[in-house]
Amino acid sequence: MKRILLPAGGAILATGLLAAGLAGTAQADNVIENADLAKTQAQAEEVVEFWTKSNNAALKGAVAFSPDVLEVDKIVRGGGYSADTKPGVTAPIGEEKKTAAKTQNVNLPKSIGKVFFEGRDGKLYWCSGTSIQSQYRNLVATAGHCVYDIAANKEVVSRWVFVPGYYQGKTPFGIYVGKQAFTHYDFEVYEDFDRDYAFVTVYDALGGSLKEPKKVYWDEFRKYRGEKFVKEVPVSREEASKRLDPNNKDIYVLKGAVPDEAVGPDYPGAEVTKREVTASEYFRARSGQGQNRKFGEPEVEQVTYNEALAYFKGQNGKPNAQFPGTVKLDRRGNSTITHYYVQLWVKKGTERGWIRKDFYTVVSGLKSGGRLGDNVGGQGFAWNQPTGKYVRTFGYPQGAHPDGNKPYTGVTPKWCYGKTGKNVTKAPEYKVEEHISLKCAVTGGYAGGPWLLKYSNAKRLGYVNGVTSLIVDSDKNKRYDQITSPYFDGETAAIYSAASKSWSGKLVK
Repeated sequence: MKRILLPAGGAILATGLLAAGLAGTAQADNVIENADLAKTQAQAEEVVEFWTKSNNAALKGAVAFSPDVLEVDKIVRGGGYSADTKPGVTAPIGEEKKTAAKTQNVNLPKSIGKVFFEGRDGKLYWCSGTSIQSQYRNLVATAGHCVYDIAANKEVVSRWVFVPGYYQGKTPFGIYVGKQAFTHYDFEVYEDFDRDYAFVTVYDALGGSLKEPKKVYWDEFRKYRGEKFVKEVPVSREEASKRLDPNNKDIYVLKGAVPDEAVGPDYPGAEVTKREVTASEYFRARSGQGQNRKFGEPEVEQVTYNEALAYFKGQNGKPNAQFPGTVKLDRRGNSTITHYYVQLWVKKGTERGWIRKDFYTVVSGLKSGGRLGDNVGGQGFAWNQPTGKYVRTFGYPQGAHPDGNKPYTGVTPKWCYGKTGKNVTKAPEYKVEEHISLKCAVTGGYAGGPWLLKYSNAKRLGYVNGVTSLIVDSDKNKRYDQITSPYFDGETAAIYSAASKSWSGKLVK
């Protein structure tokens, strides 16, 4: 077990050893680091909106995190790790009291998926990862460099999410926003790749879209206390009478008229119009410029005797505001009504008519899809295991080999199978001294994927005994041919234990 000595008196933001539930783990105080990824619901919703808007455009546009910055010359046999405690395992979800069944088939685990994040360079990347056993069924295992941006002063990446079963923009089991990342102190502070692993707690699955207008009926609209609005659409009386939606009796409303409001000539936007008045008002009105002056000459309307009589009766013998004109009755058919007008400056009102009310409530369209482990299961965890055992590794390779050949698309997960080797990787810039290795000709995007010990193809479950860290061209032929992983020891188990006991919860109902 390699230990990097800490400076005396140095500030350590560790949570201490929280591995009481894992028998045989190392007494490794001050090795656990945790960092917040999305602390609040608002932050998590912004993350989901970022990745899912425009039909998951950001998810589709992300690229595999390239291994170019993690190239190593070669790996050599000898040296390496030393177990710090007895070997130990934690069973996968659903297999706590069962034994693995043997089968010849090779089936991909439901627990694996892509880790998406935004680097400090503003580019969108993915790594691989897996759901892993935890108390609250909310934990993802991946590589440390898929959580911390090693090129940006050890800061955590932005907008971190896990999408199990991701396929061509589809999120079949939902999107899981990272809440907290648990890593080894030596990786976070010293970028020691012998500790290149991370355990990330995630909120419950989120699906749907944000701020999507939802049409509701009046009762729901009236009761809703969030952001909402009403859209009014003018319609004809015929359309209103059809009551297109019989379930919503409030959808069609006869809107009352708003009369013109008399204002002064200096009122902004005022319009000049005319108002009918009695003859006496007309002749009393000012004839000059300004408000209420005479508007043109009196207008004479030729009507029938009966029409004139009805108008006269409406006046009750005297002109009034509703029937202001002067009536002349003539049984021979020469009846007339004389109209008098004055000028008026008005703010225009609205006419009486029908409108249709469309009710919308602006709410979060997000829905909770349940806990990660309940949806896709979770792999077990193993530490202090000897090398020379068979493992299956999984991940989503996409990047090119150093010679430019690009055999993988990153669309579907791939796997490798073989015995782990006890090796030392010649990579002093990454402080690697204790990595284990596996022959596997994959490329970028595979990093963070799980190394599963005792993998049952029938149950699609095993024990995470490593995560892909470095992708190596061991014979210098410009083709990657090996992958390496940090050795999982008692300190790894302590960090896993702390993460596995951390609650995250749900963001929406």
